[in-house]
Amino acid sequence: MLRGLAGTWAVLGALLWGCGLALLQGGMLYPQESRSRERKELDGLWRFRADFSQNRRQGFEQQWYRTPLRESGPSLDMPVPSSFNDVGQDGRLRSFVGWVWYEREAALPQRWTEDLGTRVVLRVGSAHYYAIVWVNGVHVAEHEGGHLPFEADISRLVQSGPLSSCRITIAINNTLSPNTLPPGTILYKTDTSKYPKGYFVQNTNFDFFNYAGLHRTVLLYTTPTAYIDDITVATDVDQDTGLVNYQIVVQGSEHFQLEVCLLDEEGTVVAKGTGGRGQLQVPSAHLWWPYLMHEHPAYLYSLEVKLTAQTAAGFVSDFYTLPVGIRTVAVTQSQFLINGKPFYFHGVNKHEDADIRGKGFDWPLLVKDFNLLRWLGANAFRTSHYPYAEEVMQLCDRYGIVVIDESPGVGIVLAQSYSNVSLQHHLEVMEEMVRRDKNHPSVVMWSVANEPASFLKPAGYYFKTLIAHTKALDPSRPVTFVTNSNYEADLGVPYVDVICVNSYYSWYHDYGHMEVIQLQLATQFESWYKTYQKPIIQSEYGAETITGFHEDPPLMFSEEYQKGLLEQYHVVLDQKRKEYVVGELIWNFADFMTDQCKWQFGEWNVPLLLFSAPQRPIGNRKGIFTRQRQPKSAAFLLRERYWKLANETKCHRSAVKSQCVGNSPLTF
Repeated sequence: MLRGLAGTWAVLGALLWGCGLALLQGGMLYPQESRSRERKELDGLWRFRADFSQNRRQGFEQQWYRTPLRESGPSLDMPVPSSFNDVGQDGRLRSFVGWVWYEREAALPQRWTEDLGTRVVLRVGSAHYYAIVWVNGVHVAEHEGGHLPFEADISRLVQSGPLSSCRITIAINNTLSPNTLPPGTILYKTDTSKYPKGYFVQNTNFDFFNYAGLHRTVLLYTTPTAYIDDITVATDVDQDTGLVNYQIVVQGSEHFQLEVCLLDEEGTVVAKGTGGRGQLQVPSAHLWWPYLMHEHPAYLYSLEVKLTAQTAAGFVSDFYTLPVGIRTVAVTQSQFLINGKPFYFHGVNKHEDADIRGKGFDWPLLVKDFNLLRWLGANAFRTSHYPYAEEVMQLCDRYGIVVIDESPGVGIVLAQSYSNVSLQHHLEVMEEMVRRDKNHPSVVMWSVANEPASFLKPAGYYFKTLIAHTKALDPSRPVTFVTNSNYEADLGVPYVDVICVNSYYSWYHDYGHMEVIQLQLATQFESWYKTYQKPIIQSEYGAETITGFHEDPPLMFSEEYQKGLLEQYHVVLDQKRKEYVVGELIWNFADFMTDQCKWQFGEWNVPLLLFSAPQRPIGNRKGIFTRQRQPKSAAFLLRERYWKLANETKCHRSAVKSQCVGNSPLTF
């Protein structure tokens, strides 16, 4: 009976999954090298110029894209990937709003320019926030929204005649409006006795610095003219048999054959299939388990796809390999289940943020962060408040770090941001996000927004539509958004699968009174659960802390206050996780940059003499690590807690022992 029921759910899941795929048009496979594909990264120094003209339109009026940037005026060297804000010494760039211009000459392999059977694609990993791209002065792409990649096929341009290089020009505008994600407004200062003519400032409603630039790799890659455009997998389990449902989209030919092989970690073929759609069955499958939940977490198979296609020039082949983790995700009235076992999120919120590079991708920093997460015993994080780099997701797959994948829907607090224009853009962003991240086993839930004004009247329809659309795109994962609204007033929470709540008791109100935390937090949980009967995650909590500032009895901003506040939260979390609370995510993993404002530290009566130059009083200091990734006292508190939680909630006791790195606080 159980096998039959599981089989029924497997069939139903495959049907729903197929319906969702129909809504997504075009693939966004991560560029990889294979027997049929090459890639050329364009990281390094680009020419750069900010358009400081009053209307920020001089670059278009003078058509800077038509000739090398150096010919139309002075330019700077700008590293890519990075944010442009903190790299130079021109103070005007720090908070610049408007168009900036990047340019790079790329040398091209001879085969790319002469072989008409080769398709050449330009891919931009992330450009904040509106980007226009030219190749050799020819417009090839436009894209709205940062954090997600976009591409352009430039084969005809680079194969049109004798050519050994191409000039790539990218114009980026970081201006935010009520209809962008994240939203923002431009405030023009019209009092000419106080401000120069045309003076304006960008206002935002989020608490992190609005870094801008080419934040991730720009690259060129090739495929054959008939190629594998997209692969989608959805996994299930029938007793001990793993089920891998796959669908493959081919472009460039209507006459082709597809061969599919699934290999285990030893390289042994465990299942085969043919055609563009099917199901692979893996007896005695190794499941993908979260970090510290199993003695062999994060098991990944390899799905090897071979395309043989007939084209006008003859037969061509294309090859692509996709990592696959076999796992299931489900939500009950009081639990979050991975592979049918209760999973408790104990981890962090993060930011893509670091000194000098801003939000620019950096491999050493990324590996350091994952080493710290594993040292901490964290099994999860939320991509607050935007999709992170694809390489981040790949490491989560490899290490078993569970991800709540969040859109850039942060700061949606104005009525204008609930317009149909905003909604349409938000729907498109979710499509891009699902298209990019749908195959990552580490991604277990989509978050469509953070702390919106979900009590406003239009919010009900907005989130009902947005969440329904996301579920239609991907029926295999639950969907949420993160709220800080009152449970009686929130109009969006009725449509989520898991309630994610942010609260900062004894920080943003009842300052310094940690004795009220337990009562207020328990009331929060009980009110939400009584109203909705859904599992709850404490998706943010924390306190700002200055490294080396000590006070006993604890005062705000001291390391003792941060620890004490967390301990008060933990008392209630330990009670409620036995009932319906399924996770806790500290705010924040590491200190990060914010806009300058008058209430940072000084308004809290913290003596500025306490701060040396490295401890300058700007930025958000709620991290349990400094911005330079050094631990505060709270990091050790959470490390002890997270390893203890792992010991209580693992599937096998040997799991935690085998995963101990460094010196874990547990005794065996």
